[in-house]
Amino acid sequence: MQLDDALSQIAQIRRQLARSEVFRGYRAATTGFTAVVALLASLIQAYCLPDRPDVCLALWLAAAALSASVVSVEMFVSCRRAQSPMRNQMTLSAIEQFMPSLVAGGLLTFVLERYASDALWLMPGIWAVLFGLGIFASRRLLPRGAGAVGFWYLLSGLCSVVVASRSHHAFTAWHMAVMFGIGQSILAGMLYWNLERTDGWKR
Repeated sequence: MQLDDALSQIAQIRRQLARSEVFRGYRAATTGFTAVVALLASLIQAYCLPDRPDVCLALWLAAAALSASVVSVEMFVSCRRAQSPMRNQMTLSAIEQFMPSLVAGGLLTFVLERYASDALWLMPGIWAVLFGLGIFASRRLLPRGAGAVGFWYLLSGLCSVVVASRSHHAFTAWHMAVMFGIGQSILAGMLYWNLERTDGWKR
């Protein structure tokens, strides 16, 4: 029984340490890649796609899936290379803290698309607000200054709702480029400057 208690206490201490350390699973390169994806999706929408909410929604869901896949693969490979229980625990903590915002965004998108498609113009701003809340929730694991990126998403998302409300035009391409292209670029710069600049890109 004492052994079980000791193991439980060790696991609890490990979780607390994981929550207090800076998480190095997010990399500047992959975060910058998500910014490029946002910019490319905006260009595709602006110049190649018909002005239809359902088509634009499919484009941005595909862009989000691509970005999430690349980041997930990077985190998985990083964990496998590190072979550290602490690194694994930190990765789980990062996922746990960010996942509620992503799940809420996905469910809200489904509900609006299925039952209130005339309100899809709200989605870009809502996505940005939820993404900002995810950054705020996991800011203890992120490098110094990440809270400012969360504030950027919150403010830009609210401004997007205000601007889009004048025309009820869903998925304005340049709103998405500004919100996510700039936001992810800033976050990539912070990751590089605070974590990767002095460690030689070591994992």
